[in-house]
Amino acid sequence: MAKVDPIIIADGVRRTFGGVTAVDVEHLEIPRGAITALIGPNGAGKTTLFNLLTGFDRPDAGSWSFDGRSLSGVPAYKVARLGLVRTFQLTKALGLLTVLENMKLGATGQRGERFWQSMIPAVWRKQDTGIEERAMRLLAKFKLDTKASDFAASLSGGQRKLLEMARSLMTQPTLVMLDEPMAGVNPALTESLLDHILDLKDEGMTVLFVEHDMHMVRHIADWVVVMAEGRVVAEGDPHTVMRNPAVIDAYLGAHQELDLGVVTGRIQTADADPTTDAAASRAASAEALVADGIAEDEKEQNP
Repeated sequence: MAKVDPIIIADGVRRTFGGVTAVDVEHLEIPRGAITALIGPNGAGKTTLFNLLTGFDRPDAGSWSFDGRSLSGVPAYKVARLGLVRTFQLTKALGLLTVLENMKLGATGQRGERFWQSMIPAVWRKQDTGIEERAMRLLAKFKLDTKASDFAASLSGGQRKLLEMARSLMTQPTLVMLDEPMAGVNPALTESLLDHILDLKDEGMTVLFVEHDMHMVRHIADWVVVMAEGRVVAEGDPHTVMRNPAVIDAYLGAHQELDLGVVTGRIQTADADPTTDAAASRAASAEALVADGIAEDEKEQNP
């Protein structure tokens, strides 16, 4: 679907592993200045697509651009310098460095990283002071400033998620891609992460994130892209997507071992009940999902 000012445009992106097609995206556009959710069952190809767009993996075919510039064949570190950064489902904090040192590593264009300039402190010291001040401001915003001198390995899983998001902002990016930012995060930090994602948009950044919590997607995302078996099967605003038969089929048809937990909104693996007819169970779950979406719409229209 054509967007007014897409920041990412991908065409014919295909990636196979052996005989398995992990990604086969004919066309995809990510709207600029919006929060876009990428959803789909486990194994749909979401993280693989992230890896391809950010230069961590190479496709078998296809092309894509970021902010009007082709990224085909551009390595990950250069992609980050262009303003497209990402976080990982499994955090990549350097545990034997302090929280502040992790943050400072995220800054680009550091003079102290160049061999000859690093030999003259006067050349890089002022810049390093500015980088440290910016890092501390971000840590304070993410409520990690009291942990600045602690080793990153001492942080909880949720705090590492916050650190990784904060570190990504040290590059002053245009687009932030978050791979399951809520995975393994306790409820107390989940709300904080949601607020930070909304703040990114308010600060003029574009956000693309992978998530399984359908209620969170519904309330935070401006646009939703649905993947199944490596392909984009639907996209649109959250309210429309949740009623799309292709989306219901993706979760409850081809991937019938998954259930869209309509009470909590979180996708969970469900053990098959041999006494229950599978088709009837999927149909009931699909109807419940649609009913849940309708009820939410009515609640918002008539608070």
